[in-house]
Amino acid sequence: MRYLLCLLPPLAVLSCKKPGQFILSCILTLLIYIPGVIHAILVVNQYNADKRNEKLIKAIRESK
Repeated sequence: MRYLLCLLPPLAVLSCKKPGQFILSCILTLLIYIPGVIHAILVVNQYNADKRNEKLIKAIRESK
């Protein structure tokens, strides 16, 4: 769903709870729309990767 929000880049970044990246996304979106969308996709992708890694780390710790 966050990838769908990338059509509104600042909202997608804000949904990932990254306030610093939100400001950058607003600037990129206001200047030129496409870099804002690309930035939002990258932030959402990194957020999803971080969540996957947290689940893996938690599973490894519980298995020991």
